[in-house]
Amino acid sequence: MKHTISSLVTVIVLAITTVGWAHTDEYFEFVDAPHGGQLRMTGPYHLELVVKEGDLTVYVTDHADNRISVEGGLAKATIETGSSRTQVHLHPVGSNILKGSGSFTLTPDTVVIVFLKLPNQDGYAARFMPLKPKTAFTGQSKAGSASGGDEPHHHHHPPKH
Repeated sequence: MKHTISSLVTVIVLAITTVGWAHTDEYFEFVDAPHGGQLRMTGPYHLELVVKEGDLTVYVTDHADNRISVEGGLAKATIETGSSRTQVHLHPVGSNILKGSGSFTLTPDTVVIVFLKLPNQDGYAARFMPLKPKTAFTGQSKAGSASGGDEPHHHHHPPKH
């Protein structure tokens, strides 16, 4: 009995760790996003940020890529380019879509931090660099984060074109 419980706990811990490996920022740099933006995971959500000069669009899905309703949600984005910082409020405009606009400049070093609070849920934040060139996923992670490389991924993303 003790061995069974110990084995079960080990399997659960490994399953949770493996899922976490598959959702690093480095992994999402490799994945083509459905709307051509940049993907990030935060809490139970995947956020895709699509940025054009002056316009921000965020698509919210779960880990299985199902749309998450943003009705009644609050969101804002902080856009940082060099020493310039701009805040843009994002408003629900569709079932899982938040949009906002403002006056900001984009460079490959621009950082966009999206803060999201949906009704009856915890608040979450994700950090994007929308113009950063894509790199191949090597399975290696930056210092301090877990890596998974060839570990199984529990949901499907569209193939690269």
